[in-house]
Amino acid sequence: MRISLPLALVALTSVPAALLADPLPSWNEGAAKDSIIAFVDSVTDPDSADFVPVKDRIATFDNDGTLWTEQPIYFQLLYAMEVLRRMAAEDPSVLSSDVLKAANEGDMAVVMAGGEEGLLEILDVSHADTTPEAFKTSAYEWLTTAEHPATGLPYAGMTFQPMLELLSYLRDEDFATYIVSGGGIDFIRAIADDAYGIPPWQVVGSEGRVSYEVIDGVPTFTKGGGMTFLDDKEGKPVGIMRHIGQKPIFAAGNSDGDFAMIDYTTAGEGPGFGLIVHHTDAEREYAYDREGFIGTLDRGLDEGPDRGWTIVDMARDWARIYPGH
Repeated sequence: MRISLPLALVALTSVPAALLADPLPSWNEGAAKDSIIAFVDSVTDPDSADFVPVKDRIATFDNDGTLWTEQPIYFQLLYAMEVLRRMAAEDPSVLSSDVLKAANEGDMAVVMAGGEEGLLEILDVSHADTTPEAFKTSAYEWLTTAEHPATGLPYAGMTFQPMLELLSYLRDEDFATYIVSGGGIDFIRAIADDAYGIPPWQVVGSEGRVSYEVIDGVPTFTKGGGMTFLDDKEGKPVGIMRHIGQKPIFAAGNSDGDFAMIDYTTAGEGPGFGLIVHHTDAEREYAYDREGFIGTLDRGLDEGPDRGWTIVDMARDWARIYPGH
C-alpha cells in the first residue's frame, strides 16, 4: 500500500469547511485544548503582558510517540531490521552478534533484552556505508509503503491528526516549529517535510559519524555508523542550543526522555508552555506510561501538573487519532 503525500496537507485539507474556524477540530473541548489556545492567544496579542515577538516564537516537538505512533517499537528500528535482513541475505557474516542474529530473525524479546546498546548496534550496522541521500530515499520508500502490523496503515500515515493541527495552528500564529527527537536525524528528515510540513533544517535528532571526500570530482558524504550525539533526555536541550540557538517557548513530548526539553522551555522568566501526550487509548492506539522500554512516562506524570504542564489524555482529549480515521 502506497500513501499519497504530502500527508500534512492532505490531513488538513480534509477538515470539513464548517470546522475551519476551530484551529484544533480533532481536539475535544476541555482543559487541554483550552490551555493551548489561551497560551497562543496570550503570546501573540501585542497588548498582552506575555506577548512574544515573532522571532522568539519557537516550538519544539518530540517525534516518536508525540507526532506519530511509537509502538510496538520505534519505526526506525523496524526499518533498520528490514535493512539488516537484506544485508544478511547477501552477506550472512554481518550477523556478528546475538542481537544482530535476533534482529534478522525478528526475535524482539532478544533484541529488547539487548537494551540501548543492542539497539545502537543494529542501527550502526544497518545505517553505515551509504550516503545520506541514498539513506533518506530508502527510508522514505519504506515509510510510505511498509505497513504497520496492527493497523495496516503505512508507517508514514500513522501521524497524529490532532498534532498535525497543532503544528499548523502554531505556524499560522507565526511560530517556527522544530522536531527535536531521539530518532536519527536523517531518518526523520526523510519524511518530516511531507508528513509534518517541517523542512529538514528544522529537524534536530541523534547523529552518527559522517565523512566528506571528493570522489571522481563529486563531493560525497558517507554515513559511517556509530553515534556522535544522542538527542535524548539532557541531550535535547543541548541539541536545541546546537541547532536552534535559542530557548523555545512551547515544547511537546510524551515520555521522560522529553522531560529536560520541556523543563528547559518552561523554567525561568517569560512565558513557556509544556505539553505531554499521555497514551491512554488502547482501543484506537496504545495505552502505556510507567512500564516498559518504549515511551516510559513516570516523572512527567508525577511532576508535570505541579509545573503547570498540560497533560493530554489521548482517549479523552482527542476526537480522532490518525488522518482519515
